[in-house]
Amino acid sequence: MTPFTLQQLIDAVDGRPLGPVDARSPVSRIETDSRRVRSGDLFWCLKGDRFDGHDFLNDVADRGAMACVVAEQAPGLPSPLPLPAVQVADTLAALWDLARWDRGRFDPLVIGVTGSVGKTTTRHLIFTVLSRQFVGLQNPGNLNNHIGLPLSVLGLAEEHEFAVFELGASRVGEIRDLAGIAQPEVGVVTRVAATHLDHFGSVENIILAKGELLESLPPSGFAVINGDDAGVGRLAHRFDGRVIRVGEGPRNDLVATGVQLEDGAIAFRVDGSEFRLPAIGRHHLNSALLALGVAREVGMSDAAIAEGFLRFEAVPGRCRLVTVGEWLVIDDTYNASPASMKAACDALASWKGARKRILVLGDMLCLGEQSDAFHRELGAVVAAAAIDQLLAFGIQASTLAAAARSAGMDSGRIAATQDLATLTMLLDCWLEPGDVVLVKGSRGMQMERVLEILSALATQKAGAGVRRIAA
Repeated sequence: MTPFTLQQLIDAVDGRPLGPVDARSPVSRIETDSRRVRSGDLFWCLKGDRFDGHDFLNDVADRGAMACVVAEQAPGLPSPLPLPAVQVADTLAALWDLARWDRGRFDPLVIGVTGSVGKTTTRHLIFTVLSRQFVGLQNPGNLNNHIGLPLSVLGLAEEHEFAVFELGASRVGEIRDLAGIAQPEVGVVTRVAATHLDHFGSVENIILAKGELLESLPPSGFAVINGDDAGVGRLAHRFDGRVIRVGEGPRNDLVATGVQLEDGAIAFRVDGSEFRLPAIGRHHLNSALLALGVAREVGMSDAAIAEGFLRFEAVPGRCRLVTVGEWLVIDDTYNASPASMKAACDALASWKGARKRILVLGDMLCLGEQSDAFHRELGAVVAAAAIDQLLAFGIQASTLAAAARSAGMDSGRIAATQDLATLTMLLDCWLEPGDVVLVKGSRGMQMERVLEILSALATQKAGAGVRRIAA
């Protein structure tokens, strides 16, 4: 974050100082979580579903916050305020205003990435490749929504030649709002699939929402889209500038050929140039091609792009390979949708060097009335894949397991439970040295707990081995 003064903030958000505000004071860090406030921070009060930042002003004052931003209509503000404040009509709207103002202070090439699946990996891969030649910025972690995106934009600095921002949404109109803050010149669309149906209502609305990114681009910009995805292809007409389609289909502008899957990597050719990406699963080809399209368009050579690919490391929770004891674990725990679940099944099935391929799947959430149907479809997908054992976890576990059995998977290779203790017992019985385990589920399922269970089992088995040797 590039510092600015409280006076600049007041002007940018049409704020009103409360208390002894020193307008010359520099703001070098903004925090919205009272638990993370450090000395000298500006605390920005936001009201969420469970907490209201206005309730924690005494706490942040004790932690050394230099000032806070509060809403005019916030009930129950302490009197007197325990620290200097800037009052605004609406704190979220003011955060957006500040981010728009801050975006205007700098002139990097801004790349916006959206899509139903693959956003984070594609964003991170674009950042990794472009960083081979340019200085850039990307969203920290998963800060891609109406709060996270403006906070990410506030990270811009003079040295940044590019910024790649992931734009997430759960309703029509949200990407348009976020694009108005980030002001991208380049738009990247990964894929359209059934996600957040409890808010969007239909895939048609998802297509409508993702197209808002392309509509927000200036005519001088360009878009790189997944040309193999029919839903994404329908978005091209919503932008009058240059559109680069990528994929395996022959009508794309960038066409991947000679695709080969290795354990933990994917290799392919484009226009005679060879590329290798250290990522698990064929679905990562789309991210690679989108990054290639952006990188070529900004002037990078294929050799530099290929080297950038080799530097890629998967984001934790997104098809990241980790060694746990005597097992390989594919950590895909961050989130799940029908499309990403199928991709995960295919990725595990393609792993050649496994003793057994074990799939641990949590529920897919936010699917509304279609939840049962999607879990039944997933069961059929698992049964058709080269998966040795399925362990389903959650409310929909029995639905998923029954569908897999109905589709022909042997009952002895399937288990379903809603209980972590039972899940632990089953894994303890199933696991053998050399197994590959893929763990995935929606964010609300907290499937990272399964990784902790696997780690504990590995430690337990290692200890038992030491005791046997000693005996």
